[in-house]
Amino acid sequence: MKIMVVDDEEDIKILFRQKFRKEIKKGEVEFEFVHSAQDAIEYLKREGADPVLILSDINMPGMTGIELLKVIKGNFPDLKVFMVTAYGDEKNYQLAQQYGADDYLNKPIDFAALKEKIISLSS
Repeated sequence: MKIMVVDDEEDIKILFRQKFRKEIKKGEVEFEFVHSAQDAIEYLKREGADPVLILSDINMPGMTGIELLKVIKGNFPDLKVFMVTAYGDEKNYQLAQQYGADDYLNKPIDFAALKEKIISLSS
């Protein structure tokens, strides 16, 4: 399963590669990392709906994750999008729900729960 992670923090790559080390090695998951909503849109335009799941941070410079969610669901409605935030913000939660987010995760990410959700998507 190909997963795109959209986050402006560079360290996120290391964290995901560490937490999914076994799954990556077995070929169960493959990650694509982009650092902005605009990079995610350009990737999707170029590659199409190649990833099965997108994990997007909400608070990023430029276009926010909520704005990205609207673009993705408008152009690739079958893509699963999980929103990720460090803030327990009710307004963003409501907007994410309104625009079709498939899940809403708080940082720090519970990787055991995330793995379970990913497994359920792939089965």
